[in-house]
Amino acid sequence: MDTGRTLSRRGVFAGGAALGAAAMMAGEHILLPHAASAGDARAPAHRPHLVPLHPRVDQITDIKVCIRPFRAAGPRLDVERIGDKTVFHNYGHGGSGWSLSWGSANLVVGKVAATLNRKVAVIGCGIVGLTAALTAQRAGFDVTIYTRDLLPHTRSVRANGSWTPASRIALTQTAGPAFADQWEQMARFSWATYRTYLGLPGAPIMFEDNYILSDKPFDEAPARPAPAGAPGRMPRATEDFAAYDSRIRDIIPAAEDVPAAENPFAAPYAKRHSLMIYNFGAYGHLLLSEFHQAGGRIVIRSFHTPQDLTSLPEKVIINCPGYAARDWWRDDSLIPVRGQTAWLPPRPEAAYGLDYRGAALLSKTDGVMIQAVDLDGLGEMTGVGNSFEHPDPAEAARAIGVFADLFARMPMAGG
Repeated sequence: MDTGRTLSRRGVFAGGAALGAAAMMAGEHILLPHAASAGDARAPAHRPHLVPLHPRVDQITDIKVCIRPFRAAGPRLDVERIGDKTVFHNYGHGGSGWSLSWGSANLVVGKVAATLNRKVAVIGCGIVGLTAALTAQRAGFDVTIYTRDLLPHTRSVRANGSWTPASRIALTQTAGPAFADQWEQMARFSWATYRTYLGLPGAPIMFEDNYILSDKPFDEAPARPAPAGAPGRMPRATEDFAAYDSRIRDIIPAAEDVPAAENPFAAPYAKRHSLMIYNFGAYGHLLLSEFHQAGGRIVIRSFHTPQDLTSLPEKVIINCPGYAARDWWRDDSLIPVRGQTAWLPPRPEAAYGLDYRGAALLSKTDGVMIQAVDLDGLGEMTGVGNSFEHPDPAEAARAIGVFADLFARMPMAGG
């Protein structure tokens, strides 16, 4: 892990004085616990010190829009014949494509291994397609990727890039109990694979302290009953979405309450957990380099109907088109879920994340990402059915405003 870019829990709290001193020398203010001022003799001996971010709309460097490919039954992983081709589908991961990519690829390539063909075509170069191609290479296959866009230009890099393996992955009743077991298998395999990328140059994968903030006690969230009956392919409320995270809590760092005396934020309640994040530039470059070094080939090509696959020289095809499958494969089981991220310049000295009032912030190596997760209280229904892919500056301004207001209300020392 790149220790210059990430703060461990010990670095944030017990060892925060060193960071505070460095930031004050640089003229930066330091966040203090909201319950104690700089000269308060009752302040804890080990105050947390975090460099504030103070995001502003006039600092936006980019706004990206991602369409998550949601399927009520979960990702499509079945096999289909098109002419003399055997097509292994691998798409429809909702908001969990990054998180489940390795586990999904492992399942699909396991099926491909039963064929007698050693040449494999992969359709798509988003994160699901690229990991499928690498997994096939590692299994001894000769792989060619056919894609309209390379990874840096796909919908994949318009996501927020954090570990969210159950984010809009399926509807509980539609997917059924068998999919829950399959999800767990994919999640565990992906988690183990991602951990092999920790500590590499450029921090392609890293952990970051993420703070969940609230103006009310966390246990005061109202319980809402799930709608009656099965939802079919379209969700009707947050409660329809599958929640599987408890199945892997034995391997995922648990969230912990931040005591009031150690809470540096202008919100009375806070939890902290270590969140795995993906730095797109470093991680994407690493994957593409491995693919090419192993003899992989990439052919730029667009597909318009499933019959277009019959012209490929490969007999075995792994189909990873993401949301594009709704158009060119005519798969109306895919439901668009819009998500937008705004990007500000990198702040490596402030390496932490925040979730507050329906907005999320992650300070990554390639920029500070701010996302409107649920500004209107719609829960998981936010963005469902919305395929609008153009940036919405007003939405970005609202999300940035959440954190601009938070930091403006926070007590500081130094500077």
